[in-house]
Amino acid sequence: MSDPVSSSPEDPQPTWRLSHVELDEETILWRNADVEQERRVAIFDLIDENLFRPVRASEAGHQGPYRLKLAVQDGRLAMDIRNEADEELEMLLLGLARFRRPIREYFAICDSYYQAIRKATPAEIETIDMARRGVHNNAAELLVERLEGKVHTDFATARRLFTLICVLHIRG
Repeated sequence: MSDPVSSSPEDPQPTWRLSHVELDEETILWRNADVEQERRVAIFDLIDENLFRPVRASEAGHQGPYRLKLAVQDGRLAMDIRNEADEELEMLLLGLARFRRPIREYFAICDSYYQAIRKATPAEIETIDMARRGVHNNAAELLVERLEGKVHTDFATARRLFTLICVLHIRG
């Protein structure tokens, strides 16, 4: 694949990034202060630094920045990609079956981590945190793989997107 940030000298430099991210309000099943904080931080971090180039849209001449709305529809991740004028560029649907286990593992390890913060030693907390990061990293790699040929992104962006996918799956 060619360099995602290069352009010809006569073209303006493309902006392969997200400028706006939102989660479908109907998809979010459960809220509390911790979930809302996790959502806000993930979106802030994602918008602050990301690499996001939807392949079909960019090949059609849409250089970004892009707006992204995430939802779960019929067991699939819906990625509604729009331009800055909020005009739809494309809708990507990704099956979530391969993410069920990483999401479950991530929730379980996060629960262990939050419990450990209250009563474990620093060494125990660090061990659990390393495991949590490992699960998160593996899920981000899976997301990069699943987006291949659809969206060019980097590992850090995929990691933040996985966090938002998890927010869409939190149940009370």
